[in-house]
Amino acid sequence: MVAMRNIVLLLLCVTVVAPIVLYTDRLGTFESPSTKQVFVEDVTAFSFSAADSDHLNVLPQEISTAVKEPIRVVYTEEDSTSGRNLPQGFLLRKSREHVSARVLSTTTEENQTQKENPIKLVTGGMSQGNQGGGSLDKGDASGENVNGEDAIDVDDNDGKLAKSTHASIQDPQIKEQQATETSNNMNQKVSLLSETNKRNDQTPSDARVKKLKDYLIQAKVYLSLPVVKSNPHLTREFRLRVKEVSKALGDASKDSDLPRNANERMKSMEQTLMKGKQAQDDCAAIVKKLRAMLHSSEDQLQVLKKQTSFLTQLTAKTLPKGLHCLPLRLTTEYHNLNSSQQLFPNQENLENPHLYHYAIFSDNILATAVVVNSTVSNAKDSSKHVFHVVTDRLNIASMRMWFLVNPPGKATIQVQNIEDFTWLNSSYSPVLKQLGSQSMIDYYFKAHRATSDSNLKFRNPKYLSILNHLRFYLPEIFPKLDKVLFLDDDIVVQKDLTDLWSIDLKGNVNGAVETCGESFHRFDRYLNFSNPLIAKNFDPHACGWAYGMNVFDLVEWKRQNITEVYHNWQNLNHDRQLWKLGTLPPGLITFWKRTFPLNRSWHVLGLGYNPNVNQKDIEHSAVIHYNGNMKPWLEISIPKFRGYWTKYVDYDQVYLRECNINP
Repeated sequence: MVAMRNIVLLLLCVTVVAPIVLYTDRLGTFESPSTKQVFVEDVTAFSFSAADSDHLNVLPQEISTAVKEPIRVVYTEEDSTSGRNLPQGFLLRKSREHVSARVLSTTTEENQTQKENPIKLVTGGMSQGNQGGGSLDKGDASGENVNGEDAIDVDDNDGKLAKSTHASIQDPQIKEQQATETSNNMNQKVSLLSETNKRNDQTPSDARVKKLKDYLIQAKVYLSLPVVKSNPHLTREFRLRVKEVSKALGDASKDSDLPRNANERMKSMEQTLMKGKQAQDDCAAIVKKLRAMLHSSEDQLQVLKKQTSFLTQLTAKTLPKGLHCLPLRLTTEYHNLNSSQQLFPNQENLENPHLYHYAIFSDNILATAVVVNSTVSNAKDSSKHVFHVVTDRLNIASMRMWFLVNPPGKATIQVQNIEDFTWLNSSYSPVLKQLGSQSMIDYYFKAHRATSDSNLKFRNPKYLSILNHLRFYLPEIFPKLDKVLFLDDDIVVQKDLTDLWSIDLKGNVNGAVETCGESFHRFDRYLNFSNPLIAKNFDPHACGWAYGMNVFDLVEWKRQNITEVYHNWQNLNHDRQLWKLGTLPPGLITFWKRTFPLNRSWHVLGLGYNPNVNQKDIEHSAVIHYNGNMKPWLEISIPKFRGYWTKYVDYDQVYLRECNINP
């Protein structure tokens, strides 16, 4: 019996007495002179319920629900009257609803890292401001002032805490005032933390790279100064630092590209620059040297810009080797055919006004093939589409051979030679007369013109080619047609274009997409408004429009005698005082107030010069246009846009393989 009684007493001690003693001991030892230090080290984050997370914009699943032993216990005011012997340092408060205990606990390691700094800032700010702690209310986490009755006060000074506690119990007004001040301090610290984090997030990714480059410039300035040159030791040190920093920089464009020793190089350079500053304190000499370096850099930049422009233009007008091989190979094959094999089928459709007719004027076989293939591939009924291709004598055989070998499905194809248009001669066409004049040849080919940036872009064979001006003679080329859709050879069709023939142009001759979304696409960009003839007849702010996909009403064209309008303006521009070369300026003049604006989704431009063309605009557009120098068949094309073009080229075709033409 005695043994049994001892066992019962032992179990009673373990299960009842021991927890009470341990818990009381923890409460008794909690308050210490280093309350704040213990609070910061032991508490690394707050743990709230899912309801609290709504106020803090934190997902419930991101909040740890693991609770450690209580660190602070908040009692109600009712308990304060009976609990006179509570440990010092606890603030008694009134609960609105029921007796509750809110605990502060540690969270997972991830949340611990995120929450540690804010608590240290807040608690640190409390001691500096001589305020009795911070406030946190479950119902108000928006940063506004909270009621003093809902505040939890924490302080690292026992006397101040006791005094604050006593005052808050006896005088609710003082308690509320203290809680409000505490809340304001906490809000200020949280706001400061938020601004600091925001600034850190906005730190440029290339800040160290820029700093290193600045140091290099400064070092080179010091190396050029007489004071530094006269000091061999300092000169060697500067040269060493320049070499080290240059090696660390390499081709880095952002901080993540820098090597691990970049910071050491930066500090070493800073120390050397400080020595240079001490040796040379004459700011005027440094400013003078920097100014000379700036002027030299500007001169070098201008030279490089001219070289880049020249090389870009040279590349743009130079066909790749494979595209030279292709017409030669096709021409040879074409002349091996007999006359019956050289004929295209469905030639009866060529003058049928009820079908859909396209005009393409080009000497580029592969580019023309893409225009035809893309149009046919996206047509609902390709048998109703007729393509009229006009090329020059040099490429007529190869162009015909290509489409004989690669017929465009059920569509009809016609390939014509511009030399067969006997009516197109210098006595009829002013532009043809001008293109053959000596002044025009001098304008293009004289050596002294090569350095002129204003004329460099016009030194392109397309401006000397009458193919580029055939668009102004559509009624003469297609006398029996009512409507024609003109397509440039650097476009890709992505949707069915049938609906374009049903658009009512409202008495206008030309249907085109306007391009005045940008200021430089207005009339004053293309025409010389310092000439009174231009200034009198046109508006400099009028909206320009795009060549490349145009619906032309040939009936209205003939009625309004558009070709004669074009000829008149060409004669007036014989000395190129109204506009420079090209077809868009005379087009803007000829079709002035005769152009109907099409929806922008029909035609998107810029894929040959602007890498920032909106991707959604490209995908939703019926026609995309590679206007500019970066044509998709050239190596300088914009890579992300090239796929829209290459998808319509069959690189397994025998002639492309033989000429080594690859995507």
